[in-house]
Amino acid sequence: MKDILTNNSRCGNELAPGEAAAIEERIRLDLSNSNENATEFDANRQVVIKVAILALNYHYRGAGFLFSLDKITRTQNDDWFLNAKSGTSAESQMKNTLVEGDKAVLNLYSVGFTGGLLGYATFPWDVYTNPKRDGVVFSHTTVPGGSEPNYNQGKTLSHEVGHWLGLFHVFETGSCTGKGDYVDDTPLQQTPTSGCPESKSSCTNNGGDSIHVSIGPIKPFEHRAESAVDLL
Repeated sequence: MKDILTNNSRCGNELAPGEAAAIEERIRLDLSNSNENATEFDANRQVVIKVAILALNYHYRGAGFLFSLDKITRTQNDDWFLNAKSGTSAESQMKNTLVEGDKAVLNLYSVGFTGGLLGYATFPWDVYTNPKRDGVVFSHTTVPGGSEPNYNQGKTLSHEVGHWLGLFHVFETGSCTGKGDYVDDTPLQQTPTSGCPESKSSCTNNGGDSIHVSIGPIKPFEHRAESAVDLL
């Protein structure tokens, strides 16, 4: 598992086909084609969750955050699983029912989005106006070894947790003027980046290339200083 989490030689978030297949065979069991009982099946699903948190902590190494898995709850609701996109009634119902903890607790909701969405998150200041909506929703296919092409190393979760901690996209304003992501050491970008380009500079006056930039330490939003994962 170490190679999956630490290999920086590949472009993007994609595992080699052989690696992904091996992981899926090991931790994604199909009860309809297996003699394993429900207890064993659930134990293997917990491996998936623990590996996702391991990847999250690896991606945030050195940033001053350590996420610990506090609690796992399982809910069967097809509407929430498929339709809990941002701003929908399904999202509201799901979170109002399942949310736990205070503003220092990171609630994670693993769902099966349709339409290509990989995840979304609330920002730290949103908790003051709608505390029950606080948290991160992400596609279960993006965990390490998942079935999402190009996005199966758990980095979607790490990306969305960055928003939960108060980080914007570098292309937040969609222009080459303004504050961008409000971080001085990351260059402005006008457009999002896809694939694995050798460089990225969509603004001629932004002072740098986002692919080759030295980024300083992250300063956490004050009330996110202590964080624990409690729901997946």
